[in-house]
Parts: sequence; C-alpha cells; structure tokens
Amino acid sequence: MSDPATILVVDDERDLVELLSVNLEAAGYTVIPAYKGDDALRKASEHVPTLVLLDLMMPGLSGTEVARRLRADPRTSRIPIIMLTARAAEADQIVGLSVGADDYITKPFSFKVLLARIEAILRRTTAEPPQDSLTLGAVRLDLAAHEAYADGALLKLTPTEYRLLAAMIEAAGRTLSRAQLVECAMGPGIAVTDRVIDVHIAALRRKLGCYADMVRTVRGVGYRAIALHAAPAAHPAGPAPRPHDED
Repeated sequence: MSDPATILVVDDERDLVELLSVNLEAAGYTVIPAYKGDDALRKASEHVPTLVLLDLMMPGLSGTEVARRLRADPRTSRIPIIMLTARAAEADQIVGLSVGADDYITKPFSFKVLLARIEAILRRTTAEPPQDSLTLGAVRLDLAAHEAYADGALLKLTPTEYRLLAAMIEAAGRTLSRAQLVECAMGPGIAVTDRVIDVHIAALRRKLGCYADMVRTVRGVGYRAIALHAAPAAHPAGPAPRPHDED
C-alpha cells in the first residue's frame, strides 16, 4: 500500500488552514501547514510535498513569489500547485497561472469542490502511462518521469504545461480546441476562460525556446503541434519571430 499523498497548505488565515487540515486528513491525506511564504518554502525543502495549496494574497512573501521559487527549485519544480484566491477577476487568476500554478479556486469555496480538484490533479500526475515516451520532431516526453526534452535538454515545465504539450503531441497534428485542452490539462468539468489556456500556451512556448514555433495557433479554433526536427536558424538581429498563426 502506497503512502498517502502529502499536501502543503499555505495561508495566513490560521482558521482556514486548520479547517482544511482536519478535512484533508479525514480524506486520507497527510497535511503540512504553513502560515507564511518563507515558512512554506522551508517546509517544502525539508519534506517535498505531493501537492501545494497556496494562498495568493499573503503578507510578506506573496503566493506568487512562493510559486516562482517553487518552480525555480529543481526539487519542487514539478509539484502541482492550486492557488487559493479571494479575488475572482480573471486578471488576478491569470497572475497565479502565469507564475506556474496549475489550477485556482476562488474563496469562499466548497470543500467538496476543492477535494475533487485535488483528486483530479493527483490522478493525472500519478497515473501510470500507457507507453514510455512521446516524440515529435526534436521534442521527446518521458511519460514515466513526466519530463520533457528538446534536443536532449530538459525543459522545466509545470505539470499543466507538460500535459498541454503531451495532448498536442498525442493529437498527431490535429487541432485541439481550447475546451479540449482544458479537459486534457485540468480535467472534465473545469470552467476557465480561453485566456487561461492562452497564458499556459504562452509560457510553454517561452520554455520551448527556439522550438516555440512547433505550437501553432489555429485562429478561431485552438492549437496544434507540428514536428520541428532542427532549431530554426538564428536571425542576425532583432527578436525571434513570433510563433506561426494559421487561418
């Protein structure tokens, strides 16, 4: 029997942390509580959690900075992060996603909804892959290790970015709508705006670097991936060209 998943719960509201701890432990999880950002980073380093519940707005070290630092550390870079935020505006939610969060939940929230989102993310990140790898051009995904490589170099992708790339490679050139990408990356029944997927795709392209153009925008539909077997030739001056859009 495998050990229970460990969830790091980070929020400056002590009552909320205690309530979540009681309910998550009753659901079979091990909980590590933290009430400040720097405390969360220390505890994540001492005992790497399976998933992080992270408040966006905290005094001192903010949730966005905690997420940035978790993503920058190789030991914690691929841990799923669910942001908890009292702000419902799309712009505030996108801030959390842009620094590497995989999902967000707006306060106040139902514990049943939170538990369902946690379980959905953990199913996706711990499921046994049906094959060893996926390859498209110079990009290869190691499905067992949940790692992505371009020309043999490891790409530091978040779990959501990794699943988006895997979905597009598995689609074998077919265009996936934003709704299909949401289901592949976040699970069924998750309601997010098109802009949320666009933010994740933009981050994925940045991390693909010279292979960014493998992810094509199909206007009015969604995205698809094509094979690039060699990096595009460097331009003598000026910024790299923007990823190609398709009509």
